[in-house]
Amino acid sequence: MDHSSENVSSSWYAVQTRPRHEKSVANQLKSRSFDTFLPVYRCVHQWRNGVRAELELPLFPCYLFTCISVRARLPILQVPGVVGFAGPSARPTAIPEPEIAALRIATERLKVEPHPFLSIGDRVRIVAGPLFGMEGILVRRKQLLRVVLSIEIIMRSITVEVSAFDIEHVPTSSRFPG
Repeated sequence: MDHSSENVSSSWYAVQTRPRHEKSVANQLKSRSFDTFLPVYRCVHQWRNGVRAELELPLFPCYLFTCISVRARLPILQVPGVVGFAGPSARPTAIPEPEIAALRIATERLKVEPHPFLSIGDRVRIVAGPLFGMEGILVRRKQLLRVVLSIEIIMRSITVEVSAFDIEHVPTSSRFPG
């Protein structure tokens, strides 16, 4: 039975997995004919013994996405390694198709990496470039070259590398230095 084309009421949902089970769960779901998307990024890791290797890691640790009808939730929950769906347990929250499409384009065409979740209005600190150490409030403007894509339901974000500037969240406690 092809679960991915049951009917037009299929939507994308974030599936939460046990730590380091994202690829295994994605493979199990694909083998059961579920439409699955596990966004990954590449990074170079160096172990203590000096060995360096390029790794492909999940962009959102403990999460992947699947397009299913509401009726197909139970088979997903029965897959080993699945913890549940993101959102309220009684009724998982669907993720809009344009967010999944944008995430696919970003991971296929651009250099992406994980980034702490940021909201408009958050206080941020620049950690690279000529303005290193300066703090300000995150605002979204079209002419900026730095873009943060957010998947609201799992409160995760990624950066798309388009600028020399890097930012980090400034904890609320350090908002008003004394």
